[in-house]
Amino acid sequence: MRTTLHTPHAFSTLRQAAACFALCLAAVSTAQAMTIREMRALEKTEKQGSTYTDYYLVGVMEGALEAHTQAVRAGATASICLNGRRLEPSMAKNLYTTELKRNADLYEADMPVQLVMVNALGTVYPCL
Repeated sequence: MRTTLHTPHAFSTLRQAAACFALCLAAVSTAQAMTIREMRALEKTEKQGSTYTDYYLVGVMEGALEAHTQAVRAGATASICLNGRRLEPSMAKNLYTTELKRNADLYEADMPVQLVMVNALGTVYPCL
């Protein structure tokens, strides 16, 4: 049976998709970025804190790249260019820690981890 927009099943599916989208949008709009201080505390106090922060950094890196790509598609100037070089999830922690060490006097503990990651990506993968 071919489903059309007028069938009850299609309407139900669209309604579920809209509800899911609204829920995701609400969750994203209330999410807060983790600060450098919070991440350091998590890494030290939790039993698996180091593992949690490693995964968090991978997500931050991938999110920063996706946000950058979306901005470039919308007309912004590119500031991160991989140019065929590799960027793997296992590199996230090293990018972050290197950027913090390189510019230790620039970052305050209440700054978001995302800021550090975006700056790290822009430094390691500049657009020439």
